[in-house]
Amino acid sequence: MILVGQYDSPFVRRVAISLKLLGFAYEHDTRSVFGDFDSMLKTNPLGRIPTLVLDDGRSLIDSAAILDWLDETVGPERALIPRSGAARVDALQRVALATGIIDKIGGANYERMIRPSAYRWTEWTERLLTQCRGGLEALNELDWTNDRIDQAQITAGCMLFYIRVTDPATMPEGRYPALDKLAARLGTMPEFRDTAFSDYAVPRAE
Repeated sequence: MILVGQYDSPFVRRVAISLKLLGFAYEHDTRSVFGDFDSMLKTNPLGRIPTLVLDDGRSLIDSAAILDWLDETVGPERALIPRSGAARVDALQRVALATGIIDKIGGANYERMIRPSAYRWTEWTERLLTQCRGGLEALNELDWTNDRIDQAQITAGCMLFYIRVTDPATMPEGRYPALDKLAARLGTMPEFRDTAFSDYAVPRAE
C-alpha cells in the first residue's frame, strides 16, 4: 500500500498512525498538494490528501473512508471505532469534534497565511477561532483515560499536535488540562513519534 500525503496534515497523520497501530505496512508518498498539485490530481481527482493506494491498485480517498476500510478489514475486535451502540456514538462524536476543530483552525491558518493581506477578513478568522475554542472546551470536558487507543484518541491527538505547531496561542499550556494529559500520553507512543513533522508535533511526556 502507498499512503499519499505529508504528515503535517492531521488527516494524513491519523491514517498513518492507524495503519501502524493495526499492523499494515505501507510506503509513504510525500508529494505536496501545493508543490505537486498537477501530479496530485492524477492520484485524487479532488487534488486532496490523503489517498491510500491499495495493493490491488484501487485508490481510497478521504481519511474517514480510508479509516472505515481499515476497520472493516481488521474486523470488529480490532477496529478502532466500535461497531455499534453507545460506544460507537460516543467515539464518532469525539471524532466529529476533533475533525471539526481541524477544519476551523486550518481555515483560520489559510486566512492569515495564504490569502493576500489586502483581502483578509479578520472577523471571519475570529469566528473560526471561536468555533475552534468551543470544540476544545467540549473535548476537554470528556474523560480521556481509556487505556485502549481508539480512533477518537488518535484523531484528537493529531488535532492537538497540529494546533501546537500551527497556532499555539489557541491552546496555551494549562487551558485544557485533560487534553494536555492526553497529548502527553500519546506522545510516548512510537506511532505518534514516527509520524512527527516537527519538534512540536509530539510533546514531551509528563
